[in-house]
Amino acid sequence: MKLATPLVAASGTFGFAEDFERIERFSNDDIGAITLKSISMKPRAGNPPPRIVETPAGIINSVGLANPGIVAFKERIVDDLKKYHTAFIANIVGFTVKEYGEVAREFDDIDVVDALEVNISCPNVKKGGISFGTDPKQSFKVIDTVRKSTDKLVIAKLTPNVTDITQIAKACIDAGADMISLINTVNAMVIDIETKRPVLHNNKGGLSGPAIKPIAVYLVNCVYNYVKDNKLDIPIIGMGGVLTYEDVLEFMIAGASAVSIGTGSFYDPFIYKNINNKLYEYLGKNKINDINKLVGSVCLNK
Repeated sequence: MKLATPLVAASGTFGFAEDFERIERFSNDDIGAITLKSISMKPRAGNPPPRIVETPAGIINSVGLANPGIVAFKERIVDDLKKYHTAFIANIVGFTVKEYGEVAREFDDIDVVDALEVNISCPNVKKGGISFGTDPKQSFKVIDTVRKSTDKLVIAKLTPNVTDITQIAKACIDAGADMISLINTVNAMVIDIETKRPVLHNNKGGLSGPAIKPIAVYLVNCVYNYVKDNKLDIPIIGMGGVLTYEDVLEFMIAGASAVSIGTGSFYDPFIYKNINNKLYEYLGKNKINDINKLVGSVCLNK
């Protein structure tokens, strides 16, 4: 999968690319790929509001995977995606292992979608609501099922809410993932001190934004070291709190081949263009003719 730039729009930040005016502000040189909002087999209304709350260093969301379902996606959205030449990644969700496979299979005849990002942070309804992505065996089952259901590139999106992320990465790679993306949001809560109730209707949500960047950089490096030590050809898409070109470089030096921007695009609608300009300046100043040379170049202390 070739990208014009290492910058990727994170799932949920561009919806289903229906905001054409917003996308047209960028050229194909600004965004390497747009990750579409999560899509499931059946339509989902998502969680009741309030489902987004600001924090001093990011936002907590509990949207609940609201989406129109795969049938409506094919009927109303796919043709519009063909207007653009940027790559598209579909983020898919399921609440059983079988459902993941069913959704993945539906994308095989959608040429405009280049890859499937498998959101394994969903609750497994048959296992008491535990997230697929917190259990290596369940992670393996999901990615294995998706891999057998599609010819598309498969990206496993990992949750940070685990004890050892390398075990989850190993399970996904063993199951046939072509790429790894990380991290998803961090479990978090905000409480209203007057009502003594959580602000979000769903009580907890996922924290994104600058607060989680150091966690994300560390976990990207953990997975990169596992991939490197085992001589695997598995690219990593890093994400979590990216606001500046320095953030992008930090992720790439830690081991990410591409870097996804989510909450940052709400701070700055022109963040992609601004970061790309700064990246070119950095590469020129440091006489680097290929940004890929920075991937995994961190020198860890002995």
